[in-house]
Formats: sequence, structure tokens, C-alpha cells
Amino acid sequence: MDVRQLEYFLAIVDHGGFNRAASALYLSQPSLSQAVQALERDLGSSLFHRIGRRVVLTEAGTALIEPARAAVRSLETARASVAAVHELREGCLDISAMPSQAVEPLTTMIRAFTARYPGVSVNIRAAFTSRDVVDMVRTGAAELGLLATPQPLTDKEVVSHAAREQRFVLLAPPDGPFRAGRPVTCEELAGQRLIVGQRGTGMRAYVDSLRERGIDFAIAAETEHRVAILPLVLAGVGLAVVTDSWRSAAERAGALVLDIEPRTTLRVALISRHAEQSPAARTFVTCALEAIRH
Repeated sequence: MDVRQLEYFLAIVDHGGFNRAASALYLSQPSLSQAVQALERDLGSSLFHRIGRRVVLTEAGTALIEPARAAVRSLETARASVAAVHELREGCLDISAMPSQAVEPLTTMIRAFTARYPGVSVNIRAAFTSRDVVDMVRTGAAELGLLATPQPLTDKEVVSHAAREQRFVLLAPPDGPFRAGRPVTCEELAGQRLIVGQRGTGMRAYVDSLRERGIDFAIAAETEHRVAILPLVLAGVGLAVVTDSWRSAAERAGALVLDIEPRTTLRVALISRHAEQSPAARTFVTCALEAIRH
């Protein structure tokens, strides 16, 4: 078994089949199949069920994913450590981020980092909940993660670097029920139609907590696509509770952004693995935290 075979195995998993993986790896499909067959012989177990042109992971294949990612990530870290002598002139850094935090503070973080190290490419991986971000970092699918939670994370699974707090605000159309410049109380949301995100997100947990407190409202729309929220608000479908990372973009689009009282916040954190980090990851954490604290 070698790391190249593990990279091929993960490419099949990530791209959903041999043909797509071969194209992504610039390999012939027979060469890829032979490499996987050699890996299966070494392991003494089949990794995929071949069903026509489709492949489905076996139980052994599923069990291999996490250690394979860890092995590949360790090799990438070793390669990047050697490249560090060239002062990060090239390379790639994978960061998983929740949608709202990918707007801010990730934009500020990446701007500070790429200004110093323009040769390093930052790859942003989508994650919809804080649990998704933690799992991607823990398993090596991403080296760093950016998330927001009501309470600080423990360092049991990942290392957490506190970044900032984001308060909840209300997005409303300019001709909506509330006046610009005036905070809205939680109680005033009673009877309103709200656009909400998926369960597992901080914004959805906040809205659900209002109902638990006896504040009754109607759900006008529920969406996993965070980019749909602002257009739906501007179209008059309903109001939306989001974090203030949306403020600048929403105001430019013409929406009202109103503070909600009492003030409630999420804690934003940059997370990393307990294992050794690549030079790019270590440097990004330093640059990112400096950028948002000044």
C-alpha cells in the first residue's frame, strides 16, 4: 500500500466513480482500476461494489475513508513543510466554513493572508452546520475550519481559536413592517412571517428558541440555500434572522438591517486539528486573527 493508491481511492469516493476520478487525476480508467485492485489485494478486502457503471462503498471501503484522509493529509503536511523554506511561495490551503462566516470574517482573513502570501491558493469548502465543520477538520477533509456556535467549543476534538462575536439582526424589505434605524424587540416578531435556514445552524436555533419562549410566528419559507434568503426578503416573502456578517451586502442590496433586542450573539472560531499543521495553516491562523482583532 502507498499514499498514491490512497489518493486514487479518495478521488473515486469524492468524484463518485472511476471515470470521473480518472479524468480529475488525468489517468486512464484502466490504470486507476489496476491501482485500486492492487490496494484491495494489499488490504485483503474489496473496497467497492461494482454495479454496472456505478460503484458503492463496501463496509471496508467506508472504514478506510478517515484513515486514508489522515494519511494523505500527513503527506501533504510533510511536503508543505519542505516547501516552507521557500517562504510559502506556492501551495494550497483547504478551509471549511459555514455560509454566514464565509461572508465575514473569512473575507477579511483571506484578504490579509493572500496579501502577504499571494502564491498560496485558498480553497473554501462548504459546510452548513458547525458539526459539519468540526467533522471536516477532524477527519482531514479540510485543514482549518470557520464556524459559529452559541457557546465556546471545547478542545476535545479540535483546537479552537476564538475570533469574534456576531450578533443576530433582522433582514426586512424597505417597505416592510419596521422602520429603519430602530431596533426590533423579540416580541415584535410575533405574528410575522419568517424565512428560516436548516436545523443545526445557529440562526435556526435562535428562531426556534423564540417559539419556545411563546413568541408565535409563521414560517414563510425554509431553505438550505443561504444565498436565497436575501432575495426572498427583498421579494416580500418574509423577514429573516441572520448574523450581522450579512449587514454590508444586505444594505447594498436595499434591505433594512435592524438590530434585535435583547442582544444575542454567536461565538465565531477558527479551528484546526490537534495534529501537526502545515506551514500555510499555521501562518493563516496567525494572519487571520491579527486581521480581525485590529
